[in-house]
Amino acid sequence: MGETREIGVGVLGYGGVARVHVHAILRVGYSMQPPLRPVLVALCGRTASDVEAAAHRYGAPAFYTRWQDLVRDPRVEILINAAPNDLHADPCIEALRLGRHVLCEKPLARNAAEARTMASAAGTAGVVHQVSFNYRHVPAVLLARRLICEGRLGRIYHFRARYCDDSLMNAALPRTWRQERVRAGSGAAGDLASHILDLARFLVGEIAAVSAASRIFVPRRPGGAGDEEVDVEDAVVATLEFEGGAIGTLEASTFCPGRKNLLWFEISGSGGTVIFDLERLNELQVYTTGDADLGGFRTVLVTEPTHPYGAVWWPSGHILGWEHSFVHQLDGFLRAVAGEDPARVGATFDDGYRCAVLTDALLDSASAGRRVVPEA
Repeated sequence: MGETREIGVGVLGYGGVARVHVHAILRVGYSMQPPLRPVLVALCGRTASDVEAAAHRYGAPAFYTRWQDLVRDPRVEILINAAPNDLHADPCIEALRLGRHVLCEKPLARNAAEARTMASAAGTAGVVHQVSFNYRHVPAVLLARRLICEGRLGRIYHFRARYCDDSLMNAALPRTWRQERVRAGSGAAGDLASHILDLARFLVGEIAAVSAASRIFVPRRPGGAGDEEVDVEDAVVATLEFEGGAIGTLEASTFCPGRKNLLWFEISGSGGTVIFDLERLNELQVYTTGDADLGGFRTVLVTEPTHPYGAVWWPSGHILGWEHSFVHQLDGFLRAVAGEDPARVGATFDDGYRCAVLTDALLDSASAGRRVVPEA
């Protein structure tokens, strides 16, 4: 057997979520054995001293303070864009133009128009392009999808989901780019609800209409020029109407005391129900009509060899963590780059565009106070 070919990866960003992407680069070959071996060749960030320290810490031989230099480095064959939302479009589009494969953090863009431009560039480039909706790659989520696709839940009637934390409860927290519409595009809708919208499409199907309400609970926060305006939502709630006939609810909020990273969904159909809770991410609650004699749900610990991503990490019953979803995501990405054609799990730029359309629809509905049919 020949040696696995190396492929160079450049990461735009070095802190925050960029760290878990770097972790995935360093760990994916340990258990997943992808057909390509990713090598971190460069990092990019705004502050030279900080990005240099990160490059030394992560083992990257090069670092830059301009994204243009990163994407034009000939060693960079894959760009992972973990920058703030306003730095998603230009670096990704330039990388695509240069023939780089691109994995971009969610949300793909600040709005649907920007996302459409990115998806169009990706479609023309003929390379692999994905959005980092990492929860698609959690074994329990994939087991839920398998049960739905196999018809075990029958006709789907309901989708209910919440993504909540308490990250902005403190009104004294300074305003960051995330509370500035020109940079972030949106608040809880793009940061949290986008995950729900992607999972809704991934598990249940396309969404035909939305009706939403949103709130800004703290309208001003400390900034460089004193108190500065917050112009993106702290919370959004919505009802969803699916093309297949199911109806659903969505709640996303950064004002839920005690909640640190709650992502919960429940899907009910004519044949049963599944419940997922990220705070217990190795478990799936399952009830089917065949379980009627049990009188309730079964808790499935999704660590068996027959389960998604089973038998590639630890023995049965030995649980995984949040970071493993990024390792799984990168493995699938590398397999796509190598020309393998596994069952598609990763979210493409087209999926990112559809999610942006739905996010815009939520905000439009909340602003207008009416039901909105997303653009085709």
